[in-house]
Amino acid sequence: MKKIVIVGGGFAGLNLAKALANNQHFEVVLVDRNNYHFFPPLLYQVSTAFIEASNISYPYRKLFQGQINIRFFMGGLQKVVPGLNTIETTAGSLVYDYLVLAMGTETNFFGNENVSKKALPMKTIDEALTIRNHILLSMEKAVRSNNPDEKRKYANIVIAGGGPTGVEMAGMLAEMGRNIVKKDYPEVISRVGKLYLIDGGPALLGPMSKTAQQEALKVITGLDVQVMSDTLVKDYIDDTVILSTGETISAATLIWASGVIAREVPGLPADILSKGRRIMVDDINRVKGFENIFAIGDQCSQTFDSRYPHGHPQLAQVAIQQGQLLATNLIRSVENKPLKSFSYKDKGSMAIISKYKAVVDLPKGSFKGFFAWLVWLFIHLIPLVGFRNKLKIALNWLWSFVTNDPTLRLIIRPDKK
Repeated sequence: MKKIVIVGGGFAGLNLAKALANNQHFEVVLVDRNNYHFFPPLLYQVSTAFIEASNISYPYRKLFQGQINIRFFMGGLQKVVPGLNTIETTAGSLVYDYLVLAMGTETNFFGNENVSKKALPMKTIDEALTIRNHILLSMEKAVRSNNPDEKRKYANIVIAGGGPTGVEMAGMLAEMGRNIVKKDYPEVISRVGKLYLIDGGPALLGPMSKTAQQEALKVITGLDVQVMSDTLVKDYIDDTVILSTGETISAATLIWASGVIAREVPGLPADILSKGRRIMVDDINRVKGFENIFAIGDQCSQTFDSRYPHGHPQLAQVAIQQGQLLATNLIRSVENKPLKSFSYKDKGSMAIISKYKAVVDLPKGSFKGFFAWLVWLFIHLIPLVGFRNKLKIALNWLWSFVTNDPTLRLIIRPDKK
């Protein structure tokens, strides 16, 4: 049996492992620093107390029950040692015949030290829960304060980044401001704080269609979100957001949804990295200069396809398709069959803007509104792991949308000893 070590259990790594399940030719070890797989597109709903973290998470060990050739190893990658065919992790070393890097991305603060220390990123479950706690604690401080400027600072929220994550976050927070603040915080007679959405590009949802961009701007501004386009967050000092225009915003909350960078892989040569620290691979996702190391998903850059000369978009569908095809190619290799080149099948993109409002871009057209919202709900239920997760989140969505009052606004802070 060939030993395949997969580092990262996101969309790419998990689909690769599942496609190799119970295959007699391979021993598969999935390595991840968390003991659970989670669904990143819904992190913003966890951070806004709309759904529980458990709704979008599933333990790897439970997931792999009954799959005799797959094992889970909990640890974070520290270094790859290609000459020895080993990797070093925070929990020990592993030997491989094939190594697959599928670690995805992390938040890119573009070298801004103050922003990296004080802003709130949203790439993990831990970070989403941190945002939830921070926002709720800030509201408690706003209620207690008798100083109008201080009250405004704690109530103001700035979101940096006008892509799908930033727009979805802004829409959810705006809905909460309208439907929940007056119920939970009767001490606040009027809406003291404001919600700002800052984007460096000329339009929200930059990669999407004009229809999607115009709908997003219309709905978001209709929810009283202050949209500032062609503007960058330059610094964040003493709870003051400093913008590229010279303007400043007093805000105790800066949510950073402004960019990502591929996770670092110590041990690999620097000359195989492209823009955004993505690892250069060939048409079968094999890392440049190596025969038995592969990279898939957001972490890789594959430029042979003329449709994507700068690499594929960092989307879930790319990761899923690359994971599935790599499994096919690994099986074909042991069967001495020719390998297949990756060809991305674009299934479109979508974003929810607010309650009953979404936008969907398909290869053959775009649509918006209530039907797009229903499509968004359905599409986001399909990839969730486990029937129980699908049922729980469907019921939670139904209750929250009907009542406009989800009951998950808990400030939970484990003691630090």
